[in-house]
Formats: sequence, C-alpha cells, structure tokens
Amino acid sequence: MKLSLRPWLMLSLTLIVCVLPVTAQNAPPADLDAYVARVLKTFEVPGLSVAIVKDGRVVLAKGYGVRKLGEPAPVDENTLLAIGSNTKAFTSAALATLVDEGKISWDDPVYERLTGFQMYDPYVSHEMTIRDLLTHRSGMGLGEGDLLFWPHTSFTRAEIIYKLRFMKPASSFRSRFAYDNLLYMTAGQIIPAVTGKSWEDYIGEKILRPLGMNTTNLSNADFKAGDNYGWPHSKVDGKLQPIEFVNLDNAGPAGSINSSAAEMAKWVLLQLNHGKIPGTEERIFSERQSREMWSAQTILPIGAGASPLSAKRPKFAAYGLGWGLSDYHGRKMVAHTGGVAGIVSRVMLVPEENLGVVILTNAEQGGAFDSILYHILDSYFGLAPTDWIAAHKAAEEQGEKEAAEIMKQQESGRAADSKPSLPLEKYAGVYTDPWYGPVTIRMEGGKLVFTLDHTPKAVADLQHWQYDTFKAHWRDRTIEDAFLTFTLKPDGAIDHFTMVAVSPLADFSFDYQDLYLTPKK
Repeated sequence: MKLSLRPWLMLSLTLIVCVLPVTAQNAPPADLDAYVARVLKTFEVPGLSVAIVKDGRVVLAKGYGVRKLGEPAPVDENTLLAIGSNTKAFTSAALATLVDEGKISWDDPVYERLTGFQMYDPYVSHEMTIRDLLTHRSGMGLGEGDLLFWPHTSFTRAEIIYKLRFMKPASSFRSRFAYDNLLYMTAGQIIPAVTGKSWEDYIGEKILRPLGMNTTNLSNADFKAGDNYGWPHSKVDGKLQPIEFVNLDNAGPAGSINSSAAEMAKWVLLQLNHGKIPGTEERIFSERQSREMWSAQTILPIGAGASPLSAKRPKFAAYGLGWGLSDYHGRKMVAHTGGVAGIVSRVMLVPEENLGVVILTNAEQGGAFDSILYHILDSYFGLAPTDWIAAHKAAEEQGEKEAAEIMKQQESGRAADSKPSLPLEKYAGVYTDPWYGPVTIRMEGGKLVFTLDHTPKAVADLQHWQYDTFKAHWRDRTIEDAFLTFTLKPDGAIDHFTMVAVSPLADFSFDYQDLYLTPKK
C-alpha cells in the first residue's frame, strides 16, 4: 500500500514515557522528541512509538501523537500496532525451538513435514527445505500469490498451501532473492504438523508468555472496544484518513502479530541476548540457533546510482532466517521491516553495540521510521548528524515524481478514441486463474463490474482504457487500480485476459501480473 500525499493536522506529542535511569553514553539522542515531532509533521503520520534498548536495558519506550486521526487518545508505549512482516522472525524463532528439541532440522525436506506439499516444479517439491521456506529463494516471483490473502480472502491456510503447485516460477530454484509471504505462512504450518498445536498457540506458549508479552496478540480480530491500539491510516485519493483493519489470519505466520513498543523491547532484548531471557537462566532458543538465524542464507542485490539516501547504501546485504542482514558504518545490522494496510514498522538490532531499536507507526510511511532509526543510530555511533528527514522526504518526492511521469505517459499515449473489439456484454462471464480461482465480470447498469470472487472487498468498475484494455477502478480505494487486457481468438471469442497494476508505486502484494484468467468452461 504505497499511497502518499498531503494535508496535515498538527498532533500534540504524548508525554507518556517509560524510561529506566541511564548513563549519558546509553541515553537516546537529546533532541529525539523534537526530531519525532518533525517526522510526524513532515510525513503526515498521526502517531508512532519508539523503543530503544542498550546494553541489556530498556532506555526508552515512548509514544507520540494519536492512535486515530481526529480523536484525542494518545499513542503510548503500550499501544498495540501491527508489526507486519516483523512477525516472520517470531515464526523463525518458533521453528528454532523445534530444531533445539531435535524435532526438526532446518534442512528437512518440507514434504516430509507437510503431507501433500507440492510446488509447480517436481524437482523443487522434492528439494525444498524448511530453510528454503524462510529465505526468499524459492524461484517464485516477488509477492507471487499474495492476492490469496491480500486484501482479505476466504481462503484457509491449507487451501493456500495447496495452491502453491499452480504458481509458475519466475526464476530457477535458489538462484535469486524474491520476497514472498506464502512460504512463511507455509513454514508456520509446520508447527501444528509437528506439535499438534496451532501456530498461534505455540507462539503464545513458547515466546510471548515466557517474555511477558502479555498484551501482544496474533490477530487484529482480538481487538476489543476500549483496548489500547492504534488505527491504520492511508492516503485515499490524496487524503490521509483512518481505514479499516485488514484481517491477515490466513497468512498469520507471515505477518499478523500486533505488539507495542514496550513489549517489542522485550523481544529485542531476547534477540540481543541470543535467545536467553535477560535476568533469568531460561532460554527460548539456543545461542547456536540465534547465530544461524542471523547468518546470511540468500544474497540480496544492492542498488546503484545517485540517490538522496546513498549514504545508507550498505556494502553487503543478505537475508537470514526471518532477518535482513547488512552493514552501516562498519557495524553488522540485523533488521526487518513490516507493513500491513495503513501501518508500517521497523526493528533494528546492532549486536556489536548491544543496541536495538523498534519503531511502530500508524501510517504507510517508511521514510518516517527510517528517519528516526538512522538519527538514533548516528547518535549512538558518534557520527556527525545527517538530516535524514530531508533525505527521506526528497527520496519520496523523487519516487512520486517518477511515478507521476510514467502515469502521465500512459495517459498521453492512450488511444482514447479507440473502441473495444466486442460489445461490452461479450466481456461478461466467469473466468478462472490456476491458483486464484474464479473471478466474475458482469453487466450492471449498462457497465462492466469486476470482482475477485474470494476477496469480499475486491469489487471494481471497469472503465474502458483503449482497445481491449480496461481499467479496474476499485470501489474500496485502498486497493490499487489495475489494467485488464483481453486477448481474442481468431474467431473473436475471448481467449484470456491478464492484469497489471496502474501505478508504479503499487505495493508488490497486489500481484495482478501473476494472474492468467481464462473463460470458465
């Protein structure tokens, strides 16, 4: 959901803070409050929370702004916000406990643990290991299959895993990094297959309760009126506003946890302590598994060229088991981001400095959390300050300008006076994709309406674009618009249609390009 743009309501900072006494060298940046206030205003974020741990102690856990735009309730250190893909590290840690117990190995073939597991390529089906599920190197395309859960669908986890066999690879097995969610969900299902306990119950029993993460939950369906949680916000047609929560239960192990700055600080302390709960003799996972999860498994490409953010560019980048790995000013960084509709988050570990940072926000602005993160890192590393707010804002504006130019070219190159090859009613019907399943195009008031039949909110009005291409303008404006292009047979009947996102800034989870829809027979 990479939506963007303007209006701003000045939000007062909450003064609720949970801080232990700290020495000067452990203290957060002295100007952090003012810096966060500037971030909130610049990036139009209603609220966020920050936690910093240093040398085994929580030195800051604090909230800023409000939980929901237009309402006074403040974000504090206990406000629950979605952590999105930072959930993946919890799933990896849960599997690490099973490795420690000898119940599984990272290199067990998946088919031995999940009966009926099958990928598109029989060789991959046989060779895919638990490690492969966690390292984004399956050969699937970026975000391939995410439409099975995003926006919320009626598919179960078991149904989604079954559908993996119909997803054509974009590259050869283990040859290239391409971020995915479906295989993390699949990895989470190994837990009930081995233990008989659901992923949710196992995470609660083995990680959350031992750490005292007592308000953290694994589904936004658990939120109740009066609870301390932040609302998601997005730019919808250019205006920042609260949006509805998107339920992610069917992809839970990939991204459904909700937590707070105060409780994520406990998680970060555990990580920096290599699996041992600080102040106790109790371990959740072994130091050996900690180092395995922080070890490079898949090499990531590093961008080149001039950018406002060039100073952040690492010298190495890789993916471990639930964690991204890179460097910054000579230190190894162990990190992840998370994003769900209207909420993004950031977790950063710097093991050599015994430093950890958590930033949770209630808007879709990665520039906000990274501006704060790198300001904190620079302070602890003793570096000359960089205006990361200005740098991230410049990068955002550059991306928006480039996207606007592409869309302008799309519009100017369009043959607006062209006509569809067929009468509109000839495009109506039920179509099916090998992995998504059925979609429907129907006539409604003399116009075409398009639905993804397992996605309740995915209802679009089809607007003729040019020739046999239509634009799906979704009634729910948090869903990214898409082009539908029909291909005809020699006799004029429809052979199939394909889709692609309209905006270059569309989130990769809107993987329309992976659909190939043919008339249902």
